Amino acid sequence: MRWLLLAFIFCFTSLSHASAAPSLEGKGIDKVLVVKSERKLLLMNRGNILKSYRISLGKQPKGPKLREGDQRTPEGFYWIDWRKTSDKYNLAMHISYPNARDSLQARQKGVPAGGMIMIHGTPLDEEYPEWYFHTLDWTEGCIAMKNADMREIWSLVKDGTLIEIRP
Repeated sequence: MRWLLLAFIFCFTSLSHASAAPSLEGKGIDKVLVVKSERKLLLMNRGNILKSYRISLGKQPKGPKLREGDQRTPEGFYWIDWRKTSDKYNLAMHISYPNARDSLQARQKGVPAGGMIMIHGTPLDEEYPEWYFHTLDWTEGCIAMKNADMREIWSLVKDGTLIEIRP
């Protein structure tokens, strides 16, 4: 009878660990913080930084996104709301831009707010190696990072996670 109880406990423990959310240091990611001025993306748990990554921004990195096509990365509070694989940028996670404030500001100016702001990897290009992209701001407003870092973020950050983008 004891062996049956031990088998049950072992199976339950194995299953509960298999379905656990990915984590760093045993802690789940509850927020992604982007600090544009530092070119950093931080994975956080309860206000504590668990890991930091170097990022690239839009070609016009200063200031918040004001309209579609301005090549700026937004600033504010958003959600990671879906993800996809990308032929051009490997893995990509969508940021819920525009939020209500962004949409209102764009409407008041009579311009489209834009959309399709992503955290994504770097193109694999024979002419330009990955390190080339990693040293400059080159996107149309997205947040880009090394492909190895993007794979790690992909596995650690769930859809529905809060992302704050600061100046």
